[in-house]
Amino acid sequence: MAELNELILEQLLWIIGGMALLLVILLIVSIAQGAKLRKFKRKYEAMMAGSGVEDLESLLINLKIQMDSIEDEYKLQTSQIQAVMQKLTRIQGKVGVKRYNAYGERGSDLSFSMAMINDNNDGMILTGIYNRDGSYVYAKPLKGGESSYTLSPEEKEAITLAQQAE
Repeated sequence: MAELNELILEQLLWIIGGMALLLVILLIVSIAQGAKLRKFKRKYEAMMAGSGVEDLESLLINLKIQMDSIEDEYKLQTSQIQAVMQKLTRIQGKVGVKRYNAYGERGSDLSFSMAMINDNNDGMILTGIYNRDGSYVYAKPLKGGESSYTLSPEEKEAITLAQQAE
């Protein structure tokens, strides 16, 4: 045991020097980390200034909640737009009108055929025949640009005019 005590006493100076050096290195590292932490804290406080939030965690939670509500609203609007687009293709928005004289030489061009169709060429055609005794209006359904009733050349021309309408 005495030999061990002697060995420790001989090396005591080196052990104390090593410990002191280690202590100085740890002190320098601690000071450097403190400086970095103060710099980070200043940046954090500058970022959070004026946000009305005490800490970053509650800010991130609020942003996540807002993002979720925006995503829900986006999905709702997307479904509404799809529904509107489906309805829009069924609307008879294309119109073609052909005016003509139904009785040749004896009248003016007060008769007409008007086609109202959608993007699928579904809709109807109205034909008004005018003469001195009165006026008659006929309606014929259209499916795919064709009707189950016989179409006159003027009605076919009105359908063609409606198909060309933008």
